[in-house]
Amino acid sequence: MKKMIALACLGFAFTVSAPAFAAGEKMKGCSKEATGMKGDERKAFMKKCLSKDYVLKSDAATPAKPAAPATPATPAAASTQQDKMKACNADAKAKGLKGDERKKFMSACLKG
Repeated sequence: MKKMIALACLGFAFTVSAPAFAAGEKMKGCSKEATGMKGDERKAFMKKCLSKDYVLKSDAATPAKPAAPATPATPAAASTQQDKMKACNADAKAKGLKGDERKKFMSACLKG
């Protein structure tokens, strides 16, 4: 009888803690996405992000089913974007940009 009660309590503990663990993971993801936001802007984003309907960018980036085979043009485009990112990062570092200035510079650099 004591074993049955212990098993029931243990099962209940796992049932209750599973959603809490998932919420903790979502909190980490939302916090990561909110990097750079402050004050009311961050509060509003976190509220929206922690809602049931919001899908984290990291979750959206990982497809549930395998993707179709890549065409020959896809790797070239990816490497070009990667090369742009490297060049823009190097320029921003050389200029000593940080914070909002760096974000603006990187945005303009990657677009152009």
